[in-house]
Amino acid sequence: MRTIAIKMLFGDTAKFYGILLGLSFATLLIAQQASIFVGLMSRTYALIEETPQADLWVTDPTMQFVDDTKPMQVTALQRVRSVDGVGWAVPLFKGLLVAKLPSGTRQICDVVGVDDASLIGVPARMVKGDVSVLRKPDTIIIETRGARSRLAQPINPADPSGPKRPIEIGEELELNERRAVIGGIAETKPTFQNVPTIYTTYSRAIGFAPANRRTLSMILVKAVDGASITELRDRIARETGLAVYTPHDFAWTTITYWMTQTGIPINFGIAIVLGFLVGVAIAGQMFYNFTLDNLKYFGAMKAMGATTPRLLELVALQGAVAGVLGLGIGLGVTSIVGLAIPGDKLAFKMTWHIPVIAAAAVIFIVVASSLLSMRRVVKLDPSEVFQG
Repeated sequence: MRTIAIKMLFGDTAKFYGILLGLSFATLLIAQQASIFVGLMSRTYALIEETPQADLWVTDPTMQFVDDTKPMQVTALQRVRSVDGVGWAVPLFKGLLVAKLPSGTRQICDVVGVDDASLIGVPARMVKGDVSVLRKPDTIIIETRGARSRLAQPINPADPSGPKRPIEIGEELELNERRAVIGGIAETKPTFQNVPTIYTTYSRAIGFAPANRRTLSMILVKAVDGASITELRDRIARETGLAVYTPHDFAWTTITYWMTQTGIPINFGIAIVLGFLVGVAIAGQMFYNFTLDNLKYFGAMKAMGATTPRLLELVALQGAVAGVLGLGIGLGVTSIVGLAIPGDKLAFKMTWHIPVIAAAAVIFIVVASSLLSMRRVVKLDPSEVFQG
């Protein structure tokens, strides 16, 4: 009888494809929008992921997220270094500066200044050049996305609006009217601000930046071997009065800011809810109509001795088959779209939670549709079918 139920489902081609369309489209919307949302949120703390050497991040207490730089006095660095349990502490500069490109155009860039001695904070994945080039005068490192997009230069200098080529090592920029020579190109994770990122040394970065008494954006701290990170975090906060985060806490602080202080979650949430409602409206209605059209077959089975629980099992089986197929198609299309579009153009990150959430939504749709259909099957009188 299970085989008959499956044949009934596949036999009604129009309604079967309608059910699949509804479930697949609902899964696609839910999974895609959720993946883009997670991708966007992961970009907000890209700098933290790119700096795995630090056990702790020390910032101004009023700083709300990683890009909300609130400069501190340089004396804060020595105060942090004097705390018991600190292995090393290095400065980090981060700020938005305007760069003048070789073509004469101007582009806002995110400038990151790392410790002059250790170069902690420079991306590990170098595509061209080596991190040691930062020890040369006026040298900077740029990232690949900026090199081939925002910082790209016209192939024909006489035609600035024509085809462009990636900017190359050896070419020069101007940052705050100071010469900056590109010495390397690194591969980094996309950032939320979507502006080119420039890496240089801390002393050079504060020279590029406008004059300011406070130049220290953040402090990276490494604990001594065997020290408790939690205890060191509390000790630094208590003795310096600064905010201290583990990388995990700093990332979640950043995510929390964007989720609570912006409309991003609401916008994506509406799209996800609409996808769910579309699935309920299309798949639910089509499955209910499918059951109504096949009541005569269920009536014949009941007349031949099939019990009501047995018939309900067949309805549930039909719903489960449609749900699995719709979920698989929806997740498959979502994954293909996510892989087909380059990561720097589409913020896409599908964690294991997203297929689980999509599966839960599909299960709800299928169960609700099956329950509505089961009511008609339970009340079915075989004599009515044969009289009709």
